[in-house]
Amino acid sequence: MVDFDNILNKVKEDKIEEIVLQFTDIIGNIKSVYFPAAQLKNSLETGTWFDGSSIEGFARIHESDMYLKPDASTYAVLPWDKKTARFICDVFSPEGKPFEGDPRFILKKTIEKAKVKGFIFNTGPELEFFLFEKPNGDIRPVPHDTGSYFDFSSKDLATNVRSRIVSFLLELGVKVESSHHEVAFGQHEIDFEYGDALITADRAITFKQTVKSVASSFDLFASFMPKPVFGINGSGMHVHQSLFDLNGKNLFCDFSFKHNLSDLAMNFIAGQLKHIKAMSAVLSPTINSYKRLVSGFEAPVNICWATTNRSALIRVPRIFKEKEKAARIELRCPDPSSNPYLAFAVMLEAGLNGIEKNLFPPDAVEEDVYGFSEEKMSELKIEKLPSSLSEALNELEKDELIKNVLGEKIFESFIKAKKAECLEYNTQVSEWELKKYFNF
Repeated sequence: MVDFDNILNKVKEDKIEEIVLQFTDIIGNIKSVYFPAAQLKNSLETGTWFDGSSIEGFARIHESDMYLKPDASTYAVLPWDKKTARFICDVFSPEGKPFEGDPRFILKKTIEKAKVKGFIFNTGPELEFFLFEKPNGDIRPVPHDTGSYFDFSSKDLATNVRSRIVSFLLELGVKVESSHHEVAFGQHEIDFEYGDALITADRAITFKQTVKSVASSFDLFASFMPKPVFGINGSGMHVHQSLFDLNGKNLFCDFSFKHNLSDLAMNFIAGQLKHIKAMSAVLSPTINSYKRLVSGFEAPVNICWATTNRSALIRVPRIFKEKEKAARIELRCPDPSSNPYLAFAVMLEAGLNGIEKNLFPPDAVEEDVYGFSEEKMSELKIEKLPSSLSEALNELEKDELIKNVLGEKIFESFIKAKKAECLEYNTQVSEWELKKYFNF
């Protein structure tokens, strides 16, 4: 039972004047509603009502009434606006039931299924992003600097920006582990603490908002678009994953087996490889995502796994005996345009399916897959990820397991929204087409 008095006292102590409630639509956009701090007691007790029909994929006009319930554990004072406190919310129907179209509910439900089986799902996403000069009449993005991987020089102009982001994240309760310039001009990465999947998804939403807010304060524009600039690396969201038991033991680690991985970990990998084509629609959910997922630029497109090989879809970082709790697998195809609640839910369900079916993956592929001939790819039975959003949606429609994770409401709304996106894109005439074909 939540002690509302403690929360209200904390708000008073922090001299909060305004409350912002946040949640995401099915696409992953952050939605917010503000009200005076004096109204918080009512919101905690009875919820804050809103029009669900105005939120992407939530409800039809005749069933639009819904309400938000603040999750007390997510209370945080916004560092860039000390008079405002934030709560991440769960969405409920008028009958008081969790709304099945709420992405956060989908993850909570999947986590509970794993917990019943004795598993705790931990994740750690690496969200890459770009900093651009503010657009000045031209939407063409101009990277903020000419730095490269791990640069610390006059080329990396964003050192102070990243430092401010890290400082604010720490104030918001997000423990940052590292920050650095990435490979491409204007590209950056800030990694935060690995942990419980629901808490981590909440942190991912907090992270995105913080990056954008800080960038704006420096008169810059932050983008999590997967491939914003032609010819240079795109932004991924590699996700580290593991299962722990209820007593805190890492179930992916077993030093008596090859690669120091347990059979359970191998089952989990096999489940994700089996369902990855359908998962791609959720993990890489935009037209632009598939301009990142091409051979080269370090983007994984081949469905295989490995330890040291970074061209594989799933990589297993080295496992040391003195760091058993760090044993994990890394899925490298997701990108930061995905909704983290839905992304983690489909990852977990696919892995659990591998455990339930006792599936095992093929042998690890430690060579650079990009250099393989078509014949060798066929010989090793290495397939490729979908090459477009349309192809990924077709795979999603065929995969009953992943459809069931999303639930009927989110699945139907997601498919409808994304097919409309594909149709809209297919009718556009791009600058490239004009240059290529205008003289015909």
